[in-house]
Amino acid sequence: MNATTNAGDQQVIDDLSALFPANDDDTDADLHDLLAERADAASLLDVAYRTIDSPIGRLLLAATPEGLVRIAFELEDHCAVLARLADEISPRILRSPGRLDAAAAQLEEYFAGRRRQFDLPIDLQLAHGFRRTVLGHMREIAYGTTASYTAIASAAGRPAAVRAAGSACATNPLPVIVPCHRVVCSDGSIGQYLAGTEVKQALLDMEAAA
Repeated sequence: MNATTNAGDQQVIDDLSALFPANDDDTDADLHDLLAERADAASLLDVAYRTIDSPIGRLLLAATPEGLVRIAFELEDHCAVLARLADEISPRILRSPGRLDAAAAQLEEYFAGRRRQFDLPIDLQLAHGFRRTVLGHMREIAYGTTASYTAIASAAGRPAAVRAAGSACATNPLPVIVPCHRVVCSDGSIGQYLAGTEVKQALLDMEAAA
């Protein structure tokens, strides 16, 4: 997906095109990377994205200048997720891996069992109201532990809003980083997960074994 072309964007494209007159795959890749760098430096890039491989499948990472705004599982359809980000945040979206190097590195460390806490700026603009409050409390659930939906609802100030707490988990824009996989049912069952219960159990097992 490309950034919307306005006068500033077009000048960047024209400048870079002059540097790369040939038209082949390598040149296109170099042109894209330079365009991303120039767009970011000129504050023309509102949402940067990249994908990474992980033990739970390919993940889409997206960030605004404020921080990581979205992590999407492969089954969510990454193209559809990018389209929603264009609608909900800004159409100025470009693949720009550099802005997401730190997030990619920390996720790699997490999946390798070398990281228990994430130290990344995050942007929760896709969550609103009570759901955002619930996400804040999810971030307090320690690595290797769990909390019930009831406990999370109570911590968020609405002990009867267990369904709403579950909805906040289901619509969490930053899974893994905001650990909704650590929220389970009061009866001990693990509950649902957007990527599937097998993935949720795998994350819990990985943390328990560390």
